[in-house]
Order: sequence, then structure tokens, then C-alpha cells
Amino acid sequence: MNQLVLHHDTASANDATHARAPAGGTVRLTTAQALVRYLAAQRVATEDSRGTEPLFGGVFAIFGHGNVAGLGEALHQHRDELPTLRAHNEQAMAHAAIAYAKAHFRRRMMAVTTSIGPGATNLVTAAALAHVNRLPVLLLPGDVFISRAPDPVLQQVEDFHDGGLSANDAFKPVSRYFDRIVHPAQLLNALPRALRVLTDAALCGPVTLALPQDVQAMAWDFPADFFTPRVVTFHSPAPRVDDIEAAIARLRHAKRPLIVAGGGVLYAHASDALHRFAAAHGVPVAETQAGKGSLAWNDPLNAGALGVTGSSAANALAHDADCVLAIGTRLQDFTTGSNTLFTQADVIGINANAFDGLKHRALVVEADARLALNALGEQLQGWHAERTWTALAHKLSTSWRDTVSTLTHAPQREAVLPYEGDVIGAVQRSNPRSATDDIVVCAAGTLPAELHKLWRAGKPGAYHVEYGYSCMGYEIAGGLGVKLARPAREVIVMLGDGSYLMMNSEIATSVMLGAKLIVVVLDNRGYGCINRLQQACGGAPFNNLLDDCVQGPLGAPKIDFAAHARALGAEAEHVADLAGLEAALQRARAADRTYVISIDTDPARTTEDGGWWWEVVVPEVSTREAVRAARARYDAQLAARALPGDAADAIDSTGSGHPDHE
Repeated sequence: MNQLVLHHDTASANDATHARAPAGGTVRLTTAQALVRYLAAQRVATEDSRGTEPLFGGVFAIFGHGNVAGLGEALHQHRDELPTLRAHNEQAMAHAAIAYAKAHFRRRMMAVTTSIGPGATNLVTAAALAHVNRLPVLLLPGDVFISRAPDPVLQQVEDFHDGGLSANDAFKPVSRYFDRIVHPAQLLNALPRALRVLTDAALCGPVTLALPQDVQAMAWDFPADFFTPRVVTFHSPAPRVDDIEAAIARLRHAKRPLIVAGGGVLYAHASDALHRFAAAHGVPVAETQAGKGSLAWNDPLNAGALGVTGSSAANALAHDADCVLAIGTRLQDFTTGSNTLFTQADVIGINANAFDGLKHRALVVEADARLALNALGEQLQGWHAERTWTALAHKLSTSWRDTVSTLTHAPQREAVLPYEGDVIGAVQRSNPRSATDDIVVCAAGTLPAELHKLWRAGKPGAYHVEYGYSCMGYEIAGGLGVKLARPAREVIVMLGDGSYLMMNSEIATSVMLGAKLIVVVLDNRGYGCINRLQQACGGAPFNNLLDDCVQGPLGAPKIDFAAHARALGAEAEHVADLAGLEAALQRARAADRTYVISIDTDPARTTEDGGWWWEVVVPEVSTREAVRAARARYDAQLAARALPGDAADAIDSTGSGHPDHE
């Protein structure tokens, strides 16, 4: 197949094929030309450190008025050094760019450009997703005329009280750095600042540079050396001696320590350091959604997923731990069971961002995960968790792996629809070599919970689930970004029918780019995840499953997902059962283009093993008895959270079978 590869070269930073200005002096360029030339000049060391490759893998662009004349012309001029990729939806192409960066562990990234109106505001959701997940993406929305001479232009949002505002000001709360370029000279400061945020572990997140269309076309004499190719340095703090000493003092008193591995472990390339530390000191490891894959699934000390979507092993250890070493995680409510899971433990937060490390009243070590683990390991020689604790961790982890095997190999009962766990098992069994070669991509609904528990991630990056923002519609677009980053790997996108209907257009983009995906659509005929949550809170089934929605005379639609995917250029089929799914997956693996498989699933069933309480507020007053009963359970759970000691067991027992994980 013809597959687009985005700059997997090993050229040196002085490669003459890259745009360079003459030494010294100035070069006259438009703002847009200068911006593109600067981005094309940024290099990064390859993963094997034997050469360099472009920092920016490319630019996703949907052109319109406000970016086609200025930035569009500049991108065409530099299309060999900085490929421009066309997508079908602005939010989706930003998701793809974000997934590309995540798949590269934040060491490479992409830019995204849009027109000035709905194209720009379509990026806001993606910006929030990147912000929550601490992932780099450069957003370049067009903006209205800075001169205001032709105001109001097509698509311009006029503020009644502030003439300086445009729709792009909506990016400010969801950007780690925002700037509006009002003169070409401004790039001399704005671009290095943007690059620092994108490559700094503590600052990392979306950067928005709003580009007024008249300024894009404005020319200026730029210093020639501004465009000299350079190898980017990634910034991450080394641990302070006093912070390490404080952490060591706390750890030496710990008898039942637990490591919580978050996404920061992967982004710091700290998986080997984590394995060495855990093995040397007998400390079990539990993984967050972002951190899953930090240790191989079959590592003796890997207790599995933690929290609301966690394993029984990890949650039992977290409940009894006296010290939690939280590495590279912001400890959101799904990880902590809404702050009920390790209330008795001292928490040490190792994080490049002190804001994230401070969660749960932690002792903070503001540092890169790998550097901090190495520093701790050097000074903790001879220290070991209580031997009975390590033995318990081995026992619980082994038992959980056996449970996972049982759950994912259960035979399908006749006349009973499969559920997510069944499908996950079929997907992993379909790889004739090793399921660890696959990369699974998901984002919202019940699947992230089931995948967190059941997917066997054998290496860093094998598990790509966006659950910080839990954004429906990320899945297919994200899968495209992952495939562009890892073209040699099989990328398996798993999503529900609701997410598919919300955003599926990048199937066509994947076909156009030769970026093959395997997409598995689990059709439970509605928003099954939220339907279960609705009923758990005492509500009646309402407006979630298609059968429970307001309908016209034709009733609920019968959607043929396979036919739809074929219309977008993919190969596709619908299967009747798990055996049919496994056979279809073999055909999908052999295919030369994106292959979509749909299967009907049960909207009610979930994995009962594992789990923990998640706080969702239930109305205090209702005419429904079911709501009043749910409120009584909720009040009891709140009371248990406020009590010391083993009262949290009450929360565990009421939450372990939680019907929703959205």
C-alpha cells in the first residue's frame, strides 16, 4: 500500500535540504512565510539518537478565508519540508495532531490551521482536550483584520463591549500559551515562547497563535539567523536535593508502599527506571489511564488499573497502602475514587508540574519521573517494602491476571449479545504474533473502563486511551494521528456507535493518506454508558438508548455502519458474533486500507470485577422512589468517606459494580 510517512529521516541539523537563510543579514518574508519557515527549521533527535528529524511532523489544514491566502501560500512553498495534510473536520484534525504527539511521548508534534470563523471555534474542544492531558499541539487559527478596515468581515463575531475581542479569545482558558500576532516582528518573541511551552514538561499543552489575515500577508525584514535549523532541547526539571531527602525519609518509614504510574512515566521515558525501582524495593505498581503500559501487563508487580475503572488487586493495595508514590499523575477523581481510595496513606507526588504534584495534599518532588526515580533508587539501597506486602502484591496481581484471562476468553452464549469485555478478548486473540504489537485507541463511554481493566499492554505506547477529557469523537481521529506517528504498528480503534456517529469523517482521511486503521464499532444502539448511570441514579431510561428517545412515525433508525464506512472509502463488514469478529479481524489485518467492523453488543452488561465508587450527585428531592433510594445510598457513601479507618470498605462494596464509567 502507499502510505504517507511523515519525516522518518535521520538527517543532521545542517542538512542542506531544509530551508536555510543566508548567513547574517535579513530576509524579507511575510508573517506566514516566516512562521512556516521557522517551524520547518526545528529538529529533534531521533529515538535511536543517531540523527535528527523534524520536530513538527506536518500541519493539518482546512483552508478558508483568513488562512488560505497567507498561511496557505506559505505552506505550499515549504510543503516538502513541512507536509500539509487535509482533513474533513477541524476538531478531528486537531485530535489527530494531539494523538500524534502522545504517540511520540511528546517528543514530536504537529500544527493545525483553520479559517477565522467556525473553523477556528471547532478547535476549542480539542484545545481543552490537549490542556487536560498535558499534550503539545500548535493551533494556528485565522483571525479577523487587525486593521479593522473592512469590519465586520464574513464570520466575524463582534463583541458589544470590547472591540479588541474576536472568537479566538475563546482559546485563552484552554491554551497554555496564547498570543495574537499583530505585527511580523512579534514572531521573534512569540515563536520561541511557543516552542518552550510545547517542549517543557512542566508547561506542556496547547499553544494558540491567532493570525489576523492581513498580518499573515504583511512583509518584514527578518534576521536571517532566526531560521537557522536547530535541534530542540526538551526541558524537564531535575529533582532538588531537599525534596529527594524528604521523600526518602517518608519512604523509609513506609511498610506498605504503592506506586501510582501516570502518563508522566511514559512521557519521561521512565518505564525502565520504574521497573528497576519497583523490583529492587518490592513495591507494587498500579496504573492510571494515561500511565497504562508503563509496566508490561505480566510484570509480577503490576497490579493493573487503579480506581473507578481499576482492578480488584490495585484497589485493594491502594486501600491498604500506608504510602503512595504518585508519579506523573494529576490524581483525578477516577484514579482516587473521588478521593476515597487511599485516604490513609501519605502521598508523595513526583511530577514535572508542581500544580499536578500537589494533589491529595502530597509531599511534592517537582521533577522528571526518570530523574526522580533514579535519584530515589540510588539513596534507598537496602530499603524494601515489608516482605509480606510484596508477597501479597504478587498474589493479588497474579489472581487479577487470571481473572482477566477468564473474562476475555468466555465463550459466547447462544442468543446472548456480547459485551465490551468479550470484544476486547476477541481483538487481542486475533493477533497471530503478539497482541502487544497492537496499539489500541479509545476515548469515551464504557470501553475505556473495560480496556483499562482488561487490555494487556505489553510495552509503552500500546495503550492509547484519552480519558482526561473523555471526548466522544476523538477515537477515529486519534487513531489517524497514532498511525501517522507509528506507521509500522497495527492501530486498533475501538468505539461505540454513539462516538462513531459523532465524528467519523477521518475514515476518509485515513484512506486518502494510506494510514490504515482497524476500526471496531460496538453497536449498543445508543449511549449505553450514560443510560446505566442514569438508572443507577434512580432515573428512568430516557433520551439515551435510541428506543427511549422521542421518535417520529418512522421510529428509531436502523444504522448500517459497514455500509456507511464503505461509502467513505474503507472496507467494512458487520458480523453476527464473536467467531465472526475474530474471522473479520484476520481479514482486516490483511487489508491494504482502513477496515471497519461493526458488531451488536449488550448495552446493559459490564465487567463486575474490580471498580470503586465514583461520586455523581443524586437529586435531594424527587417524586421517584428510585431517585430517593439512590440519594440514600449516595448519602451513606458520603458519610463513609468522612469516617476514618475501614469505613471505606463500605464505599468499595457499593461502588465495585458501578454501572457507568463515562
